[in-house]
Amino acid sequence: MVLHSCAFIEPDALGNGWGVMLEILDLECVRGDLLLFSGLNFSLEPGELLHIKGANGSGKTTLLRTVCGLSLPESGEIQWNGLPIRKQGDVFREELTYIGHHNGVKDDLTVLENLRIATMLSGDRHSEDSLIDALVQIGLGERIDLPAKMLSQGQRRRVSLARLLLSQSKLWILDEPYTALDVAVIAVLQQVIAQHLQASGMVLLTTHQDVDIEGVVKQLTLSA
Repeated sequence: MVLHSCAFIEPDALGNGWGVMLEILDLECVRGDLLLFSGLNFSLEPGELLHIKGANGSGKTTLLRTVCGLSLPESGEIQWNGLPIRKQGDVFREELTYIGHHNGVKDDLTVLENLRIATMLSGDRHSEDSLIDALVQIGLGERIDLPAKMLSQGQRRRVSLARLLLSQSKLWILDEPYTALDVAVIAVLQQVIAQHLQASGMVLLTTHQDVDIEGVVKQLTLSA
C-alpha cells in the first residue's frame, strides 16, 4: 500500500460556537490496494463550509461519498448530531443533499421534468412555479421545455445544481460544483451557498478553484 495522508486542516475564520453537527473521527479510506488517507479528523458546525482540496487521486470524491454513506470507510467513524450515521438510516440521508460528478440528467426528459423528478427522489415536493423559478434563477428559464439531450455540459450541470435552490437539507455535499459553469453562474451558485450558510446550513465541497464565499470557510488538503 502507498500512504496518501491528510496534510492539514486550516480554518479561515473562527467557528460560531454552536454545537458540532458533523464529526469525522479517525477516518481511513482505501481504493483497491491504495490507502488514500488515514487518521482523518474534522468537524463541521452550522454556518460553516469545508473546502476540500488536493490533486486528482488524493481521495476527495471518496471522502465525500463516504461522508454521504455511499461508500464504507476502512476504519473510523462519521457522526451526525453525536450519533454514528450507520445507525441513523434515513434520518441522516434526509438531512443532506449530495451532488456528485455525474449530473444525473436524463436525456429524454425536459429540463423541468428532470428537476421535478430529482427533487421527488430526494423526498421533496415543490410547486411547478417553484421549480420554474429555480431554473430561471440559474439561467435556464428559456430552456425548461427542452429535452436535456439538447443542452451543453454547463447547462446540464445547472439542471443538477438547481436542486440547491429548492433544498431544505442542512448539509450540502458538492463534488466539483463549478465544473463547466461560466463566471456568471458561478457567482449565482456562490450566493446560493452563502445564503445556505447564513441560514445555519453546512457545506462540504471539492473544487480546484478558489472559494470566494462569505461566511466561515475551512480548508482541508488531501496530499497526493
